[in-house]
Amino acid sequence: MATAARVAGVGALVVVLAAGGYATADAYDVVPGIVTLAPPVPDPAPFPTAPGAVEPGAAPRALGDLDPQVPLPASGQLQALVDGLAADPRLGPGVGVAVVDQVTGELLAGNAPDAGRVPASTAKILTGVAALTVLDPEATLATRVVRIDGGTIAIVGGGDMMLAAGAGDPGAVLGRAGLADLAARTASALALQGTTSVRLLVDDSLFTGPTTSPGWDPANVGEGFVAPVTSLGVDVGRLREGEYAPRSTDPSMQAAAVFAQRLGELGVTVDGSPSRTASVGDAPELARVESAPLVDVVHYFLETSDNTVTEVVSRLVALDGGLPASFDGGTQAVLRQVAQLGVDVSGARLADASGLADGSSLSPSLLAEIVRLTTDPAHPELRDVALGMPVAGLSGTLADRYTRSDARGVVRAKTGSLPHVTSLAGTVLDAQRRQLVFAVMADQTPDGGQWAPRQAIDGFVTALAACGCR
Repeated sequence: MATAARVAGVGALVVVLAAGGYATADAYDVVPGIVTLAPPVPDPAPFPTAPGAVEPGAAPRALGDLDPQVPLPASGQLQALVDGLAADPRLGPGVGVAVVDQVTGELLAGNAPDAGRVPASTAKILTGVAALTVLDPEATLATRVVRIDGGTIAIVGGGDMMLAAGAGDPGAVLGRAGLADLAARTASALALQGTTSVRLLVDDSLFTGPTTSPGWDPANVGEGFVAPVTSLGVDVGRLREGEYAPRSTDPSMQAAAVFAQRLGELGVTVDGSPSRTASVGDAPELARVESAPLVDVVHYFLETSDNTVTEVVSRLVALDGGLPASFDGGTQAVLRQVAQLGVDVSGARLADASGLADGSSLSPSLLAEIVRLTTDPAHPELRDVALGMPVAGLSGTLADRYTRSDARGVVRAKTGSLPHVTSLAGTVLDAQRRQLVFAVMADQTPDGGQWAPRQAIDGFVTALAACGCR
């Protein structure tokens, strides 16, 4: 018994000594534990407030408001400038001009301002106005892939003819959505279902009627001025890089072939060639990509004067208004929406929405009135049409004009060019900083191309910008 007690006592002593040793080691943070001789950890500093998390203040304005008290330019001097332009031999005999005060809407000077003329691409202003009147400017166009059955899928066009052949660029308008991205999402969805081989259909039934206008020169597609208008396309139907590269005669099927190639690169076999189908209805969706917002698309066609994209947008306006998504439906919808803004369009005629086709007729007064609407504070929804037009000497189709002119940077205008037709409609600040709206339309210009008529018109607009005219 004594021996057992001694053993127990020794054991207890060992335990006590070990515990004391561990506590000492814990106090000096040699081993894990709650005891420490280190000074207490200070309370953490409060979480900083990120500068980006505060409510933003008003952005500083580069320019102040225009002063409505600035006197109107003297109409006699403006009329003398108009008369000189109308008599300029570089424009030929068919010259229409309207110069209007932006604030009052008063016609200050003109030459045959109410006579119909061929507008060329200035007609795109009407399409932009109609689109931003009735459509959501932030809306996007979806290109979707749906499953038809176990071995069949369909690519469905939603109106985006600006798809990239590869990956999309989130900072771009042309090529915002990409077929490589759509293929990757489709391949992932198919892999989840154990599918590695499919048949590919194409549903581009959103738009109806002819894909090319009877008013277009048949050579326009091959020359790259326009593509057949479909609800699905890569790089607006271009067959190679370049602004005026030849266009595909069937952009939907061209896009489907590219999509099939992208699927193949990801290990999904596409059996045979893609084929067109009727509407797929509410077939279950596998993947989608989205275009740039509509407002950016409108800016794009105004700045670049892209005919095909303009026609696409007119069809979207038609669909919103319950009209066929066709050439006839698009032009009817555009004129109807412009009329609902209070503009008299009774004498207006549009053969297409882009101004490329033969047969359109608008008056300078009508064009000037519509441009003025885009700058009217009562119509803030239209401001993006004014902002989307090229700036003289700086952007779009005016980038190489006015480069040595005092009007550089103070003119925003939409250009128009066809054989024997040169037009320009927009706004300009005169020397007193009074904003003027102008429309110049010459539809009987002499042989020799666009250079001489443009020089005549640009000289006139430069004179408007320099005019004190008091």
